[in-house]
This record gives sequence, structure tokens and C-alpha cells, in this order.
Amino acid sequence: MHAVTPDGRVWSGGRSVPVILAELPGGSTLASIAATFPGTTEWFYRLVARHRQRLGRLLGQRVCSVDPSREGSALEVDVSGRLAYGRGMAVAERQMRIQTSLAPFLRGILGSAPLLGDPDACDFLAGNPEVPALPGYVETLQKWLEPQDRRWFAYGMPDPRAAEAASAALADELGLAFDPEDIILTRGAHGAMALAMATVLDPGDEVVFISPPWFFYEALILGAGATPVRVRANESTWDLDLDAIGAALSARTRMVLINTPNNPTGRIYPDDTLALLASLLERRSNEAGRAVYLLSDEAYSKILFDGNVMRSPASHYARTLVVHTFSKSTLAPAERLGYLAMPPTMPAREALRQAAMSAGLATSNMAPDAVMQYALPDLLHITVDMERLQLRRDRLLEALRAAGYQVHTPEGTFYLLVRSPIDDEGAFVRRLAQDKILAMSGDMFEMPGYFRLSITATDDMVERAIPVFEKAISETR
Repeated sequence: MHAVTPDGRVWSGGRSVPVILAELPGGSTLASIAATFPGTTEWFYRLVARHRQRLGRLLGQRVCSVDPSREGSALEVDVSGRLAYGRGMAVAERQMRIQTSLAPFLRGILGSAPLLGDPDACDFLAGNPEVPALPGYVETLQKWLEPQDRRWFAYGMPDPRAAEAASAALADELGLAFDPEDIILTRGAHGAMALAMATVLDPGDEVVFISPPWFFYEALILGAGATPVRVRANESTWDLDLDAIGAALSARTRMVLINTPNNPTGRIYPDDTLALLASLLERRSNEAGRAVYLLSDEAYSKILFDGNVMRSPASHYARTLVVHTFSKSTLAPAERLGYLAMPPTMPAREALRQAAMSAGLATSNMAPDAVMQYALPDLLHITVDMERLQLRRDRLLEALRAAGYQVHTPEGTFYLLVRSPIDDEGAFVRRLAQDKILAMSGDMFEMPGYFRLSITATDDMVERAIPVFEKAISETR
């Protein structure tokens, strides 16, 4: 006898295979709910019970019983020796888990696809540019595309001028003396996080990350062979819940992942919070006899409002791995350029440098294309117009609040987090789409009851959308 647990896995003598919940009626929703809320409620058990025969057929197993009273066991099945992994599955078990983690995001993006190319649509979905490029961006890439020697596009080590420029800029931003050798160029922040995980994580290690998260954190953790552990942010302040983080740390914790300024809340974690987090991780590292790394996703470090300045945990915790990208500051997310940085306080820096190089080779997570490396020093001076962006933020905040919406004021990032006027935020987002307003439903980033708006939309889009927002909320009263 074996059990299907609420996170959608069939346990068999310590081994497991995923249940393809997407094949059940309402399956994608089931999979995302089960993955997001492991302590799911009794209705989920009843729903599984209702489809137990079909689930049994999908698994090729005879369903024996359903016991909603047993926590962690939604369904028992007789596998009769048929769970030998790999016999009937075309892809790795890990990929099935990754697909489940990505399901809400992919479902939301695919649902928005019909409007993405519509010239009349007002696109608040993602942090995409609504102009071809910022002034000087194309000219900079064209300049460095022209070969300056015979080995311009040859195999080689990362461009040292890029690392020097990045380290100097980061030192100015954070007040820490970064060594150019501790700047590891990557293909955007996504690549930097994957490289960091490949460098320090072993199979079975745990990574604590904060919810609501960026869409791909869980997938990245699973892809590194580690175990994701969610901790909810403090929903009254959107600050880190340090007590919850402390409770989530275990002997297997190898990394804590935070994002500041935070997407989607816009929160910049204050120094006092970061100092307390540093003390917590230092204590945990000493108790476990094994370093706990802090991976700080600082993709929006240049997107700050109201005179705010960047606060980084690297100023407080020696084992901080800092992630930066040019996708946000230059408003060119399809041109992949970023880096992973180690502060001068990092223990065993030389060992980590060597490990990062081997991890990049082993995972094909190599440095950015040559032209992007050459252009990096110039790209540091091409940034989104923050004054204009803040005016747009303020215009939309004012209009939404006047219409009756509850909206959080972001300290940074491109996004407004808006409370849906109805419980089903997905239905409300679909209502907006009827009038060609694209917004992001909260179920895509573990925020039921909310939707997200990107202020990278144009001023014209904002003005055209405001009457639609007003009309849509009035229909709910």
C-alpha cells in the first residue's frame, strides 16, 4: 500500500513519482494548489476521492481507499510492484515537479497570449518595454559589435573590463569594496541565481525562499536538485517574517533566498531587518557546522522611488551572494546580461570562484555573449527615467484609489500590487481583458485575492486604462 500525498506525489518505500494532476478535471489548479499549500484542506481530499478511479487508471493502479482523516494521505493505492521509476515516464521526475511549479505562470501567460500582440491593448502584464529601446542602447551595442581585433568573437575568458566596471559600480551602490575577481558575469539574474545554486547546493539541501516569490524561484531550486521551503512574508508590512524564517531553518538548510526590492510587493528590506536575518543565519551556520548562504536577488536595485537607497544584506552577512542584472535598469529584458558577486567578507572566496567556473561549464551556464560583455561599462550609464516612472506610478496609484481599489505603494520595482475587488482575482483579470487591459493574476505569484500591474506600460496606456479600471470595479458593487 502506498499513499498519494497532498503535494501530488506517490510515496513508495522512500521513492516517489509525481501524479499528473493536470490530467484530472481542473487538474492544473489542483497541481498548483497542492504544490503551494502542502497542508491542504479536506475539500482537496474529497476532490481527489471523486476522481479516484480515473487517477487509478492514469497511474495504472487499483485504488483501494480514501481516508481524509489521515494527514498527508489523500489516497491509498495498491501499486503491485509497478512503481519502478522510469518504466512508463518519458521525462525525469524532477522535471515533472518543475512543470507543476511553473503551471500557474504558464497558464497565466498563455491565457494572455491573444492580447499580447494587439496594438490596442494596454499591457500591464510584465516589466516589458513599450518603446523599442532606451536612448543610446542600440548605438552602444552597435559600437561594440564592430570587431576591434582578430579575436573579438573568439573563445576566451570573460572580459576583465566588464568585471572591473561592474565591481566599481556595485561598490558605489553598496559601499563595499568588491574585487573584480569576485564578479562572475552571467546571462542575466536568472543565470546568476542558477549558477549560485549549482555552486553551493547538493541534492537534498533545503533552500528557504520568501512567498510571494518571483515565478521561477521554486523551479530553479528544484532544477538544482534541492528542496524548496516556503516562508510567507509578513502581510501587514511585506517585510521578512524572521520568526517564520527561523522556524523553517533545519540541519539541511544550505541557502536562504530573498529578493529586495521585492517583486511583487515593492518592499525594500530595511537594514535592521537584514541585520537580524544575518544574526539568525550566522547562528544557524554555527549550530549546524555548515555554512548557510544568503542569495540576494537585487534585480531592481536601480528601480527605487521616493529617494530610497539600496539596502543589501551583503553589508550585514558575510556569506551573501549578490545577484544583479541590466535587464531592469536598461529596460531590455531580452538582452541577457547580469552577474553574481561575492562581497570581500565572503569566506573561502577562491574556492567559490573555482567552483563557480566549474559549475558554469558543467551546466552550460556560461558568461554572456561577447558583445554584451564589451558593452557593459557603457550600459551602466543607460538607465530608465526614474522621475517619469515615479510620476506614472503616482498617477496610477491616485486613480486606482479614487476608484475604490486598495493598492500598496511600492518603494521600488516596476509593479503595483492591487487588491482584487472580488475574491476570484482571476475572474477579475479576465474581466479587464475583455476591454483589452492586461494584468497579472495573483495566482501566478502565490497572491490569491490580488493582481499586479506593471508601470512599464506607457502613459497613454495608463490614461486609456483608468476608465476601464473604474468601470470594472463599479460592476462589482
